[in-house]
Amino acid sequence: MTSYDFTSRAYLQFPSGLPLDKISDFTVGQSVFEVPWENSSSGQIDRRGLGPLFNANSCLACHVGNGIGKVPSGPTEIMLTALVRLSNDPNYGGQFQPFSLSGVPAEGKVSVSYSQIDGVLRDGTSYTLRKPKVEFSNLNYGPLASEGEIYSLRNTSKVIGMGLLEAIPDDTLLALQDEYDLNLDGISGRINLIPDIETGSIKIGRFGWKANEPNLKQQGSRAFLEDIGVTSPLFPFKNCTSSQTACDSSPHGTLPELNPTKIDMMVKYMRLIAVPARRSPSSSETIAGKQIFFKAGCNSCHISKLVTGNILGAPEISGQTIRPYTDLLLHDMGEGLKDGRPDHLASGREWRTPPLWGIGLVSKVNGTLQLLHDGRAESFMEAVLWHGGEAERSKQYILELSPSQRDQLVKFLESL
Repeated sequence: MTSYDFTSRAYLQFPSGLPLDKISDFTVGQSVFEVPWENSSSGQIDRRGLGPLFNANSCLACHVGNGIGKVPSGPTEIMLTALVRLSNDPNYGGQFQPFSLSGVPAEGKVSVSYSQIDGVLRDGTSYTLRKPKVEFSNLNYGPLASEGEIYSLRNTSKVIGMGLLEAIPDDTLLALQDEYDLNLDGISGRINLIPDIETGSIKIGRFGWKANEPNLKQQGSRAFLEDIGVTSPLFPFKNCTSSQTACDSSPHGTLPELNPTKIDMMVKYMRLIAVPARRSPSSSETIAGKQIFFKAGCNSCHISKLVTGNILGAPEISGQTIRPYTDLLLHDMGEGLKDGRPDHLASGREWRTPPLWGIGLVSKVNGTLQLLHDGRAESFMEAVLWHGGEAERSKQYILELSPSQRDQLVKFLESL
């Protein structure tokens, strides 16, 4: 499940050696992911279903190049590839949608501003962190129930290697969790437990910033509804609240707008997106940086090596030794990164360990580097400085490094 394209298209590749029938699956599913959806009167019958309230008109519109989005750099910049989660607001639901079709009022406008936090490293190097603040205006469906910690700014994530992450056995994740820190290493990762809508069972969460989706089918179907306004068998009703009467009465495409065939195509595509190979993994600087990464204890959560299970009909993701640099578990990341918004078992301070594979190509693919759940960190070191909670010990180790050692750590991360 590796590719060797290191250009701006690095996240858009299927793995080398993929058989022709799987390449066909990839290509067809890619069209579901990339082609824009249109309103119910569109001549493109199979693309009808956009909105009436939405954040974007396709998956690719937010996952640009299958990479990350861009959180606005200031209050005058329109939010196009990020979003704001709400806590099931009675007027606005679980996600703020600033765009709409003609005849339906959009939910309103959202802007992002930043406060600065200045500091100095142990060696005298100064730094500035930015902390985002979200503000709503022109609300068309009444006030939000309350403001403050009910919302969470979210940047989009890269979507590489998703099939491999889905193929990690449950037993592996259960063995990794240490909710009560029984080994006394300061790390208390735990699983999130999520209802599987299709089966009615409870599953381990794997996807999303708070591990709030159990599989690619449910994750993708929910994103189609909340981000694009497209219904599916798992989410058959439009995402209109009781106060959004124009939304509820607006025309729609043939229900479900995302039919089972298209869902299957989309899931096959997402499972087959390859992970770019590492660049210069054997250079002396990269090796030194990797040693620092491990000595700092970063690998306690960003686990470097896992093995996938056996998936029927999918040898390309079965029995694979992978290096995603994640444990897919929830961790308390401290007060600084708290959003105050629980999600199933995840508290307002907990976040899923994001996979680091491919992270060194984010700037190449997306032209910007915005890390962490809300894109606040614009460099690898800024991301490190925001780590707290269970990661505090690792951060303190890195703060003691010399400038050249910090550069080595960055070289290692850039090689992933």
